[in-house]
Amino acid sequence: MAEDKKVLLSVKDLVVKFHVRGRILTAIRGISLDIYEGESIAIVGESGSGKSVFTKTFAGMLDSNGFIDKGEIIYNDLELADTKVSYNAFAHKMIKKYQAKLDDCSGLEFGAETYKKIRALEKEKAARMDLNEEEREKIANKLDTLKYERTEIFNKRQTYNPKTEKHLIKEATQKIKDYDAQIAELKLKKEEAIRKHKAEFEADTKAKEYYSTELSKLKAQYHEEISKPVTQEQKKRNEVLAKEMYLSGGRYGYYRAYKLMGGLFEALKKAMKMGVDLDNEDQRNQVFDTVAFHVRYVDETEDTLHGVAILNIADVKEKEDWAQIRGNKIATVFQDPMTSLNPIITIGKQISSIIMKHQKCSEAEARVRALTLMKKVGIPNAESRFDDYPFEYSGGMRQRIVIAIALSCQPKILICDEPTTALDVTIQAQILQLLKDLQKEFHYTIVFITHDLGVVANIADRVAVLYAGQIVEYGTVDEVFYDPHHPYTWALLSSLPQLAKPNEELFSITGTPPSLYNDIQGDPFAPRNQYALKIDSLKEPPMFKVTDTHYAKTWLLDPRSPKVEKPKAIGNIHETLIKAFNI
Repeated sequence: MAEDKKVLLSVKDLVVKFHVRGRILTAIRGISLDIYEGESIAIVGESGSGKSVFTKTFAGMLDSNGFIDKGEIIYNDLELADTKVSYNAFAHKMIKKYQAKLDDCSGLEFGAETYKKIRALEKEKAARMDLNEEEREKIANKLDTLKYERTEIFNKRQTYNPKTEKHLIKEATQKIKDYDAQIAELKLKKEEAIRKHKAEFEADTKAKEYYSTELSKLKAQYHEEISKPVTQEQKKRNEVLAKEMYLSGGRYGYYRAYKLMGGLFEALKKAMKMGVDLDNEDQRNQVFDTVAFHVRYVDETEDTLHGVAILNIADVKEKEDWAQIRGNKIATVFQDPMTSLNPIITIGKQISSIIMKHQKCSEAEARVRALTLMKKVGIPNAESRFDDYPFEYSGGMRQRIVIAIALSCQPKILICDEPTTALDVTIQAQILQLLKDLQKEFHYTIVFITHDLGVVANIADRVAVLYAGQIVEYGTVDEVFYDPHHPYTWALLSSLPQLAKPNEELFSITGTPPSLYNDIQGDPFAPRNQYALKIDSLKEPPMFKVTDTHYAKTWLLDPRSPKVEKPKAIGNIHETLIKAFNI
């Protein structure tokens, strides 16, 4: 797959967190995955495994309390990445100005190591006058617990009836006051402990003298190092950097270019101070991404600057970028079509308005294109049903309309978030066939979220199995179905009703997934895994390679582990699956 297909979306070490009632929940924990152009990949797992959250990051659709804490999502689209800006008098002026500013700052790179030592020594000195790590963590954990418990009581009080449950409201109010008092007392204790550390440091003459002397030496050395003349290589690099700064800001217009170039200069100056290797493409991308998409300089003519944007959609800063990506390049079909459609706007209007917005065509043209799409997704008598409202369509027909809307801008990636769950079996099969037929025509990539393994067998080229916010196994559909290696995949397959025998109880996975509020030690599936080893509770397993396309995150694949055979129930399920799912 990797050899003959282009990587369209590359996810690297993605971590997604949510603020929930004063606590942090880590929903996605370090996922890395490449998605190829034109393929169908299924994301499977139990409810709460992180399937929908993972794919919502592709289109910037996380809930307001969610955020990407770490990682990259690089979108490789040459059409969207190709960037050209006018090389006019304003551009020349801005590039020349920031090239000179970068030259002035480049001396900082010579003193980067010394600067780090100064910062480390100052941090060490500050730590002597503050709480140590153990004290800080202990107080922080206690505060978090108190605040969480207070919030729970407060929320519960809101549910009480003021007429019949006054005593409960009174009790809850008193408990809240008690928590407030405990929180205030803990904060006072923290301040007292910090004052005590400061006083101890002030009384330690030798320590004060040591830090003063060492810092003076390092600062003198630093001043000498950053005074060295800037090299010709640095000046040539700075000329390219200044052009990339203008390309990165200029794609939004003059005002944004002016503002963003200022932000990019500060980011580059900080990077020079810290000794970041700005000749390294990855490190340069990371510096630019703190402000705007990095546009790599390619070439120029007398009146045009040309570059290619590195589209890291995990770090989109501008609304204009999401307007170009969401819908236009990445579209989503959700589970319930009624939540995707506006009940008071006609079907035709909903499709044509999207076409007019993204493709900038007239209303008459949009109507023609909308009718064509309606026919392609199998709406009979499209012309007469164009002005119908969503309630006049059946569930299956509404889902076809949602697919038509998603495809109206001819996206590169179509995310299908359990689109057949709310439909009966016959309609499910029709929708799956429709998605496959349209994929052949429109050449989009399907990312299919589901817990239904029958759907996976019918539509996917590859499968990624998620558990507790991590990918635990991925490979081609044949590899994951017929040669699975992770015990969780074994358990999912064993739970298929089609494998049940008469008068035998259907297999179910015992226990529940771990709490994602806490740090998880070892393998998160270990408490539910009947094949768990001692190391599973101590150390997280790495991703082991089974074949060039098949990987699994389980200690059972370690050469030192005892040989464990997969369950007999899934030992030979090939024929069963073919019959059950009509593959």
